[in-house]
Amino acid sequence: MLGGARPDAHSELESRQEEALALLRLETVPEGAQKALWDKLDVGYFLRHDAADIAWQTRLLYRYVETPVPIVRARPSPIGEALQVLVYVKDQPDLFAGICAYFDRNGLSVLDARVSTTRHGYALDNFLVAHTEEDVHYRDIANLVEQEMTARLTGDGTWLPGPSKGRLSRLSRTFPVTPRVDLRADERGQYYILSVSANDRPGLLYSIARVLAEHRVGVASALINTLGERVEDVFLLDGHGLSDNRLQIQVETELLRAIAV
Repeated sequence: MLGGARPDAHSELESRQEEALALLRLETVPEGAQKALWDKLDVGYFLRHDAADIAWQTRLLYRYVETPVPIVRARPSPIGEALQVLVYVKDQPDLFAGICAYFDRNGLSVLDARVSTTRHGYALDNFLVAHTEEDVHYRDIANLVEQEMTARLTGDGTWLPGPSKGRLSRLSRTFPVTPRVDLRADERGQYYILSVSANDRPGLLYSIARVLAEHRVGVASALINTLGERVEDVFLLDGHGLSDNRLQIQVETELLRAIAV
């Protein structure tokens, strides 16, 4: 690209799918079995995930594309000390906030999140979380997270308690990041793009998700990045009421208040 070549999303898509298929063959997944799931996913899903994650999620879900019950799977992260959590469930109001509330209450900080919505109305969310205590063995807590998260998603209603107010690290206090919130319509006016930048701290993502849930703003997709002491989060929002300028200003104001130290 630096030499003048144009980015080719279609070529990148095919390359990533071929690599994922090669990994699925090694795990003896039947030929063509991935089609039922992949037909329900958009290009953005494949471009946001690497081939290893696509293969892992496909192996877990290809037989349960139309599942009536939530599927939650967790494993120690292949990279670094963290837990990778997959959530696949029929989309429902406040789902993203409810998942973040569970992580917040159990001392799990979200380092990375890739949230997708399938063409048939299922949420396919991938989280990378780390425990606030350093001596946690993630293999030991994976089953507990699967069971508790499944029970939470199966229960009636979503409880959204007040977010925890974790303290900033010493580095964040020394080099503070000015909180920034930018909310604007996309090019077609179908969705709204929310960009948030702030110092990282426990409970931050849930604080954001809770504000959106209170205003009935749905999250169609999200890309959460923790860059050292700073977070750079981008959300694709599906809130019909956001065309109201007064609501936009109110949401932005409350988000700024929520992410401020």
